[in-house]
Amino acid sequence: MKQKELYHQAVQLLQELIQTPSFSREEDKTAAILSGFLKGRGVESVHQQQNNIWAFNRHFNPALPTLLLNSHHDTVKPNVGYTRNPFEAAIEDGKLFGLGSNDAGGCLVSLVAAFLYFYERQDLKYNLVLAATAEEEISGSNGIETILPQLGHIEAAIVGEPTEMHLAVAEKGLIVLDCTAKGKAGHAAREEGVNAIYEALPDIAWFQSYTFPKMSEHLGPVKMSVTVLQAGTQHNVVPDTCTFTVDVRLTDAYTMEEVLETIQQHVKAEVQPRSMRLKPSNISLEHPLVQAGLRLGRQTYGSPTLSDQALLPMPSLKIGPGFSGRSHMADEYIYLHEIEEGIKNYIELLESVIILNS
Repeated sequence: MKQKELYHQAVQLLQELIQTPSFSREEDKTAAILSGFLKGRGVESVHQQQNNIWAFNRHFNPALPTLLLNSHHDTVKPNVGYTRNPFEAAIEDGKLFGLGSNDAGGCLVSLVAAFLYFYERQDLKYNLVLAATAEEEISGSNGIETILPQLGHIEAAIVGEPTEMHLAVAEKGLIVLDCTAKGKAGHAAREEGVNAIYEALPDIAWFQSYTFPKMSEHLGPVKMSVTVLQAGTQHNVVPDTCTFTVDVRLTDAYTMEEVLETIQQHVKAEVQPRSMRLKPSNISLEHPLVQAGLRLGRQTYGSPTLSDQALLPMPSLKIGPGFSGRSHMADEYIYLHEIEEGIKNYIELLESVIILNS
C-alpha cells in the first residue's frame, strides 16, 4: 500500500477514534474500531485481551528477533477549558481537532500505517508486532503489561508519543511515596504531646534540599517534590500523626531501589512507596533504532513525561508526531502534515533497521 493511501486511511481512522470516547478503562469501543480496521485490511490473527489489541506481520518467523510498535488508544477526560466538542474530530486550517488527537492518536495511527506498509514483506530481518494498548494515561495494570507475555521475546520497542519525531532516548520514572511522621497527642494549651507536624518538618526540608550526586546525561537530576500534607483534626489538639506525599521523578542514573534506600536512610518518617512499576528507561545511543533516527536528522533528548516506556523491560525509543505541550490541553489538535510526516519517518526509520541488506 502506498504511503499517500496509508496517510488518508490513518486520518480517517483517527477521526473515528476521536469521535468514540475512550477514557482509561473504558476503551472497549475504540478497541473494536482498531480490531475491525486491521482485519478489514487483511491483517490475520488480530488478538485482543481486555482492551488491548495486537497483531504480528504476516510472515512472522520465530527464528527472527521481534520489534514492538506500541502506542495507546485511551485518553484523559476533557480539559475543563474546552471550547469545542472534544469528540467532533473537525479539520480546520490543516489541524485535526479532538480529544486524543495529539496524545497519542496521531502516533497510534501513524504506527498502524507503518505496520501495514511492512505487513506483507518477506525480506525482513525483524518480526513486527503492533500493539494498541489501554490504560496508559493512568499507568493502569490492564494495559501493556498484561499482554507482554503473549508477545514473546521483544528485542526492542518503538513507543509512539508526541515528540515532534525527535528521539526520546531516556525517560524519567516515578515513585509516589506516602510518608508518615509520628508524634503524641496532647492539649495545645499545655506543654504536652509531641507535634507530628514538627516531627515531619526536618524530613520535608530534606526532600526540598537534598541533591542526589549522580546526574543523568539526558534527564538531569532526580527531582523530589512534597505535594500533599495532612495533619490534625481540631485547633486545640496537638496532632499525633502527619502524613505527606512525595513525588519522586527518577533518572536512569539510579535504580528505584537505590533511590528508595537513600530516602529511607535520611528521613525519620515511615516511607511507603505506592508502586515500584514506573521505572526510568534509556536506550543506548549506539542502538540501531537511534542511529537510524540520527541519520534522518532527528535529535536526541531526555523526556520528563511518563509513558508506557516505564513498563517495558526491553530497550525502547519514544518517538512520534505531534507536540507534547498540546497533550491534555483544551481544544487539543494535531497538524495533518505531522501525521503525514510521522508515517514517512516511521517507515524510513524502520526500513534502515528491519529490511535485509538495507
